[in-house]
Amino acid sequence: MLLLAMLPSVLWFSPASAQSLRPVAVLSLAQAERVAVDLKQGMSAEGVEKLLGKPQRTALKSNGGSPNTPSQGTLQWTYSWTGSSAPGNLHIEFLAKTPDQWYVNGWEWSTY
Repeated sequence: MLLLAMLPSVLWFSPASAQSLRPVAVLSLAQAERVAVDLKQGMSAEGVEKLLGKPQRTALKSNGGSPNTPSQGTLQWTYSWTGSSAPGNLHIEFLAKTPDQWYVNGWEWSTY
């Protein structure tokens, strides 16, 4: 009887936990091109990740600076697509307003 009473609550939690374990769907090149039009200068890194998913490659580049005048540099994300139709890359560059808050500075599409 107790198990039957708990069954609805177990079923209620199951979909939520199953969703969090599923990997984010990978966008096709055509889908990425459609959603990339929503990229905006000043968009947060979290906003970009919600739009396009996690990047395949990342890079952090310093703009020089010294220990007395720290440089924030740039964070770069690269999304890549391969295939027979049109392989390509989307490069997104971020600048930091604070050490842990990155915002889109620019982006560009390139092909191999």
